[in-house]
Amino acid sequence: MNNERVKLLLNNYQTPMYVFDTSILRQRVNYLKNCLPDNVSLCYAVKANTFIMKELSDIIDRFEVCSPGELSICRELDMPMEKIIFSGVYKTPSVIKELTEAGILIGIYSVESMLQYKLIVEASKRANLKVNIMPRLTSGNQFGMTEDEVKEVIRESKANNLLNVCGIQFFSGTQKTSMKKQRRELEYVDGFLQTLKEELSYTPDELEFGPGFPVSYFQGEEFDEDEYMKEFTKLLSEMNFQSKITLELGRSIAASCGTYLTRVVDMKNNKGQNYAIVDGGINQLVYFGQSMAMKHPICSVYPERADIGNATDENIVNWNICGSLCTVNDIIVKQLPIQDLKIDDVLVFENTGAYCMTEGISLFLSRDLPTVVLVDKNRELRAIRKLAPTYPLNKPSYE
Repeated sequence: MNNERVKLLLNNYQTPMYVFDTSILRQRVNYLKNCLPDNVSLCYAVKANTFIMKELSDIIDRFEVCSPGELSICRELDMPMEKIIFSGVYKTPSVIKELTEAGILIGIYSVESMLQYKLIVEASKRANLKVNIMPRLTSGNQFGMTEDEVKEVIRESKANNLLNVCGIQFFSGTQKTSMKKQRRELEYVDGFLQTLKEELSYTPDELEFGPGFPVSYFQGEEFDEDEYMKEFTKLLSEMNFQSKITLELGRSIAASCGTYLTRVVDMKNNKGQNYAIVDGGINQLVYFGQSMAMKHPICSVYPERADIGNATDENIVNWNICGSLCTVNDIIVKQLPIQDLKIDDVLVFENTGAYCMTEGISLFLSRDLPTVVLVDKNRELRAIRKLAPTYPLNKPSYE
């Protein structure tokens, strides 16, 4: 983000704040589509960032929601329900009942357990409503079902004209830099789909696969994404299954469009360590695995300093950047070299478009939720969430 844009933002909005650039977001989606084969479509995991859903509605094929709250956001934004896959390890029975009895046609319901399957069967029968379901095959954790359970769902559904098993899901994790792991997983799923064909005469219309594409968050990380995408595309072409493949992505779509701005409000030296306190913190800035403090993220300082390579050593100081929470864990980054840091300087963190605003411990200490600013296609600024107090949510009520 250039200095002119940062200046405009700071003149109009209070720090800390998130900024999401829709042009970068669209460029990112186009890049992914251009890298992938024609039979591959994209699903966006809403949990990564709910604030950019509307901007993606015309360029993303599907949206994954994993909670009643996320579904409510989609409905209030008038997102097309036929584009929704309702996932999640716990599907609230009352919500499923409400949706089916109201005749709301969700695109697909994922099935993560036999109990979920029975819940959806019963709700569909009561409402006499045909639904699409997609069993999730487990990768060996709390998500999804065993191979035998997936087969059982397919067998039982064949006798139920209100259920359509439209595909199979498989996700195993995120930040997967290993192409060997991608190969193993695709070969395993491909083999299982072949088994379904041979044993049950069932070939799904679609495979929804979570590749967990990696994102570079920290300085010095080397990742040739173009080469990575070429290798991944080659793996897809080698599969026996050549029908529709949907890749479920969150981080890979959203990360690059986001910037987080937080202001230095205090500085001190305690026992030989330099500390800069900012008005944000780990409640708002969350990178993969909470490992941010141990690595140097991609960030800059505003106002911009002279070329750090030409600065004198005396002007470059290593700072521990800490947030406003009263916990020793609130260290955003350790030993970050900054030239001539001052109170009121603003730290500008890049690649914060995924999870930062949804994964942080946002209610801790009842700190306000930051403003969320959208840079629209005309490069205009728009606050789509104003600074929001959290204390009402932490306040007991005796009424």
